[in-house]
Amino acid sequence: MDILQLIQSNLLTPVILFFLFGIIAARIKSDLKIPEAISEFLPIYLLAAIGLHGGIEMRNTGFENMLIPMLVAICLSLLFTLNHYQILRRLGNLSIFDSYALASTYGAVGAVTFSVGLSFLKNQGVASEGYLAAVLAVLEPVAFILAIFLTNMAVSKQIRTKKQSFVKDNASGIDVGFQETRTKLSQILHESITGKAIVILLGSIVIGYVIGESGFASIKIVFDDMFTGAIVIFMIEMGIVAGQRLDDIKKVGVFLTAFAVIVPTFNGVIGVLVATAMGLSLGGAVMFGLLLASASFIAAPAVLRHAIPQANPSLYITSALGITFPYNIIVLLPVMFTVSTFVHNMEGSIDLFHYVLKDWV
Repeated sequence: MDILQLIQSNLLTPVILFFLFGIIAARIKSDLKIPEAISEFLPIYLLAAIGLHGGIEMRNTGFENMLIPMLVAICLSLLFTLNHYQILRRLGNLSIFDSYALASTYGAVGAVTFSVGLSFLKNQGVASEGYLAAVLAVLEPVAFILAIFLTNMAVSKQIRTKKQSFVKDNASGIDVGFQETRTKLSQILHESITGKAIVILLGSIVIGYVIGESGFASIKIVFDDMFTGAIVIFMIEMGIVAGQRLDDIKKVGVFLTAFAVIVPTFNGVIGVLVATAMGLSLGGAVMFGLLLASASFIAAPAVLRHAIPQANPSLYITSALGITFPYNIIVLLPVMFTVSTFVHNMEGSIDLFHYVLKDWV
């Protein structure tokens, strides 16, 4: 199956169809709305299900076997965040604050996107390494911490410059003034780690690790069989929110629209190739790539509005939710699956060639 066929097949899955349905409902200005209680419950449920499976997989695999993929993911996330900033600042001519906010948004991960990725693989009949849920939990605060640290350094430099200017101009009675706008990293670290998304994910991973497959059997009907159905309902809301933000895409401009498509594609494909080189399965490579390709549109606004208040929220929310999220779940997932299938088949052909050559020699 080629990429276009896979994208077409993906478009006809319930998850994508309900997402598109939500967009249409928003565009025709329907009063359709998911009740607030359900909207708050579904993300918690999805994260709990992901965490439980991740904990069980960690128990089966062993922590030492997931350590290298986790460290590699952290290094790539930091590297990509720095790369995002350079692109946004130098090519996009965005402010320091907007550049760092967007860089961290695209360096962080999207738990909702991760959930859709699991559903996509399930439809393809492909499994993935469940311990990647633990990588998801670790990656969430990493990009934010780096971006906030660098933002604080930039603000400190501005403050020092204004202080020097004040000292020089004070003799002539000119008060240039300055304002301290740095954010405490410890405060942001606490907010990131104790946020409900990370807490429920980490807690579920621990519980899944403790109960194992035998303990999970009693709750499987809730946290496994109903998983796709919950995503479908949640996708209606995501579609409604994305549909409401379509008009804002004009505000972010051509450059940021291109950035929201090209950067995730680059990050995702690199992630697939690196994961394959580390020995992850076909599905695991897709999910690893998705971790690096996704953008945070739930945790990012909650953290950045306090951490970098000077940044324009409409830029990082609209680009992540209105552009990158639909692109990732409709187009990029099939693309990464095709790339992963190709490199795994090629890797298998090389192994077979070596095996035959060895016997022949």
